[in-house]
Amino acid sequence: MSLETKSLPLLAEALTTLESGFDDLPLFDQPTDIEAIKNVLQDVAERMQDNYPYFHPLYVGQMLKPPHPIARLAYMLSIWINPNNHALDGGRCSSNMEKEAVAALAKMFHWDTHLGHLCSGGTMANLEALWVSRCLHPEKLVAASEQAHYTHDRICKVLQIPFKSVQCNSKAQMDMNALKTLLDQGNVGTVVITMGTTGAGAVDPLREALELQERYGFRIHADAAYGGYFTLVDNLDRPTRENFDLLNRVDSLVVDPHKHGLQPYGCGCVLFRDPSVGRFYKHDSPYTYFSSSELHLGEISLECSRPGAAAVALWATQNLLPMIPGGEFAQGLAKCRAAALELYSRLQRDDRFMSALAPELDIVIWAPAAATSSEASLLSEQMFHEAAARNLHMAVASFPRTMLQSHWPQLEWDSDSVYCLRTCLMKPEHLDWMDAIWDILHETANSVIRK
Repeated sequence: MSLETKSLPLLAEALTTLESGFDDLPLFDQPTDIEAIKNVLQDVAERMQDNYPYFHPLYVGQMLKPPHPIARLAYMLSIWINPNNHALDGGRCSSNMEKEAVAALAKMFHWDTHLGHLCSGGTMANLEALWVSRCLHPEKLVAASEQAHYTHDRICKVLQIPFKSVQCNSKAQMDMNALKTLLDQGNVGTVVITMGTTGAGAVDPLREALELQERYGFRIHADAAYGGYFTLVDNLDRPTRENFDLLNRVDSLVVDPHKHGLQPYGCGCVLFRDPSVGRFYKHDSPYTYFSSSELHLGEISLECSRPGAAAVALWATQNLLPMIPGGEFAQGLAKCRAAALELYSRLQRDDRFMSALAPELDIVIWAPAAATSSEASLLSEQMFHEAAARNLHMAVASFPRTMLQSHWPQLEWDSDSVYCLRTCLMKPEHLDWMDAIWDILHETANSVIRK
């Protein structure tokens, strides 16, 4: 079967161990109508069949990666306690596990000192980073590339921060000349550098941004929600490797363990290089339970109640698979990039397809060969549906003419953008399944071409 269940007996063993820690309590039996629960749970299972097979190697569409079995089990185990990591009184053990897990993430980026915590995902993490930027540089604008996640523009509207989108180059990276032009106009407080765009997997030129920072004095926030873990792998191109090696110099960064960190949703993380920014979080609450002199995570986060289960799952995963170069986790991530390089190589050698950007991480964008941009868009959508009928699930994404025109000089551009097929090869198994994926693409292309 495709769904991993071999690990489930371990949960019963762990629950027995957990319960033994409360043996001194009077017996307390919680009434449970097993038959009623069973009936509803079966209904849930049947309804959940209405999903794409996100867990399977033939799913290469959106950024959906199955949690590691240890993360699932640790998350479920903690739910019997259901800790709240807002204050130590509500999540004593899980709060400490969060601090340790977040410190391990900071160490991955070579930060010995930091301020940070887990949150619901990249959107909340980016919001906190830009909120701190506003506190430090009130009235100054935030700049991010036109391929940056749309959440930055939206967050700036929520926080009432002026926002500017910066043009991208033909590699889907922020154009540093365009950024310099914006900086020359003044009033830029923060530049968001995306370390792996969700559209094309592009990595903005951090090295050049740091050089500009020395001259203009803005903050640099790295949105590494998707790409951050690639700092551990050993098969990046040299320019990309150099940019990741400089992440320790940014002012703040975001990484999402629920993307490449093998965690259930939602588990994001925001990190600040300077712990003194914690002063902006300070608040007095007359009714919450800050009853200890130790640091409560609720004192350094905008969110209040947060699931301790997320911290427990992340801590367990990082202890099983340490976040170190050359380790088992890093090797698995390197296989994802190897799968992307392999698919890109096959697309380049096949005249039925137009490959675009060489992948920097593990996302590949491409389109069926066509005479015009509108025809390429149409064929991409047809291939999307035909491949899905063969159980290969991809995604379709729109990219601007300015980004792709130099890659496809033979194409007649009768539109300002083109729909491309986008494949996220986020599972290590994708490398082993490349022949099966390619066979379906071959059959699908022949079917679409005949039409």
